[in-house]
Amino acid sequence: MFEIGQVGCGVYLCMLSIIDIRIRKLPVWILAAGGIAAGVLCVYQGAIPLVLAVAGAAVGIVFSVVSKMTDEGFGYGDSILILVLGIYLGFWNLLGVLASAFLLSAIFAMFALGLHKFDRSIGYPFVPFLCISYTLWLCLGGF
Repeated sequence: MFEIGQVGCGVYLCMLSIIDIRIRKLPVWILAAGGIAAGVLCVYQGAIPLVLAVAGAAVGIVFSVVSKMTDEGFGYGDSILILVLGIYLGFWNLLGVLASAFLLSAIFAMFALGLHKFDRSIGYPFVPFLCISYTLWLCLGGF
């Protein structure tokens, strides 16, 4: 069965997905609260070795640099959320979640472009894809 931290992370991602879809901006205080909770759970549960949690956070830092270089083509909020997930999930689990989130996002973009609902210059929220990806990984036993 699922642990309380896994369910809590899923609820957190669902909440952030709704916010990202509605206002397209993630509140810093919610991201900070998630980061604190991820750090506490990392230390309390001890399921993820510290080196993997730090490496997961480093992935989020890399995405923050990408956000800066692309003038928020990939948003800062998304990057900070990836940092938070990296602390909680660890490096390898984060890479799995990110890979499937980017795959889902690419499939969505192809369909949207094919249906002429978007053009190449329009962005869309990324957090829902992280949420779906996390849920799939959780249900398929990826953690």
